[in-house]
Amino acid sequence: MENRDGANDICLHAQNIDKLYPGTKALDQVSFDVHTGKVNVLIGENGAGKSTLMKIIAGIEQPTAGELFLDGRQVSFRSTVEARRYGIGIIHQELSLFPNLNVYQNIFMANEKTKNGCFLDNKKHYALAHEVLERLEYPIKPDTLVGNLRVGQQQMIEIARNLIQEGLKILIMDEPTSSLSEMEVEVLFKIMRELTAAGISIVYISHRLEEIMRIGDYITILRDGKLVAKASVCGIDLPWIVRQMTGEGKSYPKKDHSVDWAGQETVLEVKDLTLPKSGGGYLLDHVSFDLKKGEILGIYGLLGAGRTEIFECIMGLRPEHTGTIVMNGQEIPVKSLSEQIGRGFAWVPEDRQREGLVQTLSIGKNISLSSLKQYVRGIFLNERMEGKSIDQMIREIHIKVADKSLPILSLSGGNQQKVVIAKGILTSPKILLLDEPSRGIDIGAKTEVFDIINQYAAQGLPLIVISSELNEIIAIADRIVVLSNGIKTAEFTGDEITEDNLVLASYKGHHGHNSKEKEFSGHEIQ
Repeated sequence: MENRDGANDICLHAQNIDKLYPGTKALDQVSFDVHTGKVNVLIGENGAGKSTLMKIIAGIEQPTAGELFLDGRQVSFRSTVEARRYGIGIIHQELSLFPNLNVYQNIFMANEKTKNGCFLDNKKHYALAHEVLERLEYPIKPDTLVGNLRVGQQQMIEIARNLIQEGLKILIMDEPTSSLSEMEVEVLFKIMRELTAAGISIVYISHRLEEIMRIGDYITILRDGKLVAKASVCGIDLPWIVRQMTGEGKSYPKKDHSVDWAGQETVLEVKDLTLPKSGGGYLLDHVSFDLKKGEILGIYGLLGAGRTEIFECIMGLRPEHTGTIVMNGQEIPVKSLSEQIGRGFAWVPEDRQREGLVQTLSIGKNISLSSLKQYVRGIFLNERMEGKSIDQMIREIHIKVADKSLPILSLSGGNQQKVVIAKGILTSPKILLLDEPSRGIDIGAKTEVFDIINQYAAQGLPLIVISSELNEIIAIADRIVVLSNGIKTAEFTGDEITEDNLVLASYKGHHGHNSKEKEFSGHEIQ
């Protein structure tokens, strides 16, 4: 098909797409081209309409108005199965796996192989799954239960299930690297180049702008449901992208690392936290740190370093751990999640869809879910009081919502994340734990989330923030603890907080170091 610019390499053209939802227009006359055998980047702030447009192309949603053309012929898809028949696959931002099934069952879901025309060929499923995982350089056994895998591992399974699709022409990747380590990202990029070299077109959505400049060929930018710009990646730079996305330049807040936290009031002490690993070894090996009042303590490390496990131990989800947890000078027995919430701990988990939100509830009910006891009078729920608290959090956290009674999934990823944070704040926590609070949200929403974190820290709330993004953890944290292979390898303050120091410390536990070795900081790195 030939577009208005005269290009003749367009395999898919979306023309003047509208999408209306109750109370909002998600897409407004958007046109989008997919170039054959290229990486076609689609970006925009949360709520810009990116995922909605991709859902229409993949057959998950139908447009209110507009047309789709595939190889010059008008098409419409009533389901993902129908879109797959035309060679269109999608890797969702929010994982769509079945945790109660194993890896190969998930990879071949709705694409099963049979023998003798009626029996599932699980031997073939296992072999093909093993083959595609080897291609991804990912050593997971195909019969492993998906529910036992970490978010990053599940993301690789989501990618694998699309790579086995026969007749694949267009692969949509919605934030595929949001949970991956740097090494996993490099493997994915290699696979992407192999796919495009074979003539397969990729639509790539990412909030990591540096990735876009590396892997992208063409870029299309949406803002507030409208097309605002498109260009060849080789002719643009990062400041241009940010201006087009936001209408203005945005950056992370500046952090003053000169504050001396040593003399501040200690609210939490974690001593010799140890978590055994199934089959031997440790997920956490005698990890110790403390947290001061009003401090933002950062925890940094590579995938598998033990970051999330620290929060799981603190919140009572890992009863097999050993060590001591002291809150306001008093040792506390950690037995259950409900007890820890009662003591004043609030937790914003990494996987907001699976652990932070109830998808069948409204926006308002998700916000108030953890604090419903506050609104119970006798056997009745005081809905008026609950509604006032919800409205206050929507204003305080700046959640962009037309109606709090709308489904939670009607919100963009950034606003969903704000809802999870609001849910924690509404419990009036004494300590707030945030695991990858900026995962899968754009630069504008990240800045807003960081502003919220700084706002509550300034009010005296102590926070611990986990992030795998170097520039983010440096921007937000007052002090940073680094983990590697379950070991605390460093703790940095002030001028010691640099990218070089954090990177070196994050790899230290992977080079033969053990828990008996001396931790290091600043210029003492070996």
